Amino acid sequence: MKNILVIDDEMDICNLIKNGLKKQNYEVTIKNDAIDIKIEELNKFDLILLDVMMPEIDGFTLCKKIRDDVDCPIIFLTAKTMEEDVVEGLALGGDDYIKKPFSILELRARIEAHLRRENREKKEILSADGFKFNLKSKEIYFDEKKVSLTKGEYKICEYLAKHRGQVFSLEQIFEQVYGFDKDSDSSCIREHIKNIRAKLTKYAESPIETVWGIGYKWR
Repeated sequence: MKNILVIDDEMDICNLIKNGLKKQNYEVTIKNDAIDIKIEELNKFDLILLDVMMPEIDGFTLCKKIRDDVDCPIIFLTAKTMEEDVVEGLALGGDDYIKKPFSILELRARIEAHLRRENREKKEILSADGFKFNLKSKEIYFDEKKVSLTKGEYKICEYLAKHRGQVFSLEQIFEQVYGFDKDSDSSCIREHIKNIRAKLTKYAESPIETVWGIGYKWR
């Protein structure tokens, strides 16, 4: 069952969406404002329906705030019809928009299309802190620019990014990257991470953190 989050201050619209999507066996959560929303809470959803015009924090502002850390599709619900407003929303990281008033059939169709595509892409793409990993070609990109890494450096990054927030020792990282039979020492992982940090900081703050006395994690 797919989990959908609806963020809209109009309760009538929220109830309409919830009732319409539950018939398609979606799990629907409603929030009437964007205040105090936590990233870790958002990451449990498969798709977000986000109203543009809300008090306190509008949809565009929230999208800009969360987009680097939230990988699921975001569909704007908007009464705005000006082309520049639509372009702004998509430029901020939105995946689609649907204009109010809308039919529940149209909304279902848009949601299903994005979830189908998301299921295909997730097999090949991993996003973490603005970096996109192409798991098929074994390459990392930031702002569409390829990050130049060695094969070993890529493996370390992919392993840590796949397990974000989890701490691994040098030995655990070495085992995952090289296996037991590699004629080397796990301390080489320190040098690899030093080199990785030097390369990634050209694009953004280094996402690999040292946990003193234990090892490393992708934040």
